[in-house]
Amino acid sequence: MDLRAALRDATDRLCSELAPLAFSTPVTHIYNPLLYAREPHFDYLQRYAGTGKHVIYLGMNPGPFGMAQTGVPFGEVSLVRDWLKVRGRVRKPKPEHAKRLIDGFDCKRSEVSGARLWGAIKARYPEPRAFFDHAFVANYCPLVFMEESGRNRTPDKLPPKEREPLFAACDRYLCTLVDSLAPAFVIGVGKFAEDRARSALSGRPQQVGTIPHPSPANPAANRGWSTQVDIALRKLGLSL
Repeated sequence: MDLRAALRDATDRLCSELAPLAFSTPVTHIYNPLLYAREPHFDYLQRYAGTGKHVIYLGMNPGPFGMAQTGVPFGEVSLVRDWLKVRGRVRKPKPEHAKRLIDGFDCKRSEVSGARLWGAIKARYPEPRAFFDHAFVANYCPLVFMEESGRNRTPDKLPPKEREPLFAACDRYLCTLVDSLAPAFVIGVGKFAEDRARSALSGRPQQVGTIPHPSPANPAANRGWSTQVDIALRKLGLSL
């Protein structure tokens, strides 16, 4: 099967497995951009997931102004639209949080993590296909969890009884992604993604590593994140 078709099928299976899961307060709203931003997500797969990769960079879950808007991991709107050239209709999630509206490619807010990650890649690869010839960017969990205030709640903060079935489904998708793209390295963008990759891929030949998360909530990321990434990757014999 074509790699892109295999990943589309795996995406649909993941959505089916996630659909019946329930999450308790303080979570009040859950977005799944693989559903309402399915078109741009599949366009991303179609454009860039057609060949095997040497490295997969793995994030945690969507940010409210990144993948939540565009369906692309770390999906800073301007870079997804103007550099990656990803296209597709973005619908409205139901129910939609009044403080976290989905405007798709019309979103005016910047996803700092995505601007840093894709911006650093763009600085090295003016043509995106040169990067995707050997690398790919994915998220471990596709869901956005929000509290009544609009505050983001990361998957690691969920109760164990809610985390376990969520992580089991996400582990299965990650294994399919790795089986399909056959990377030598899976690099967690941040410690959470590294830990989940180590757990899900235990016993497999891939080498798992980590780079600092580009979020402004990570104080170190506000002091030369791109340089820190270069240092972390050099220790693994890699470069961004």
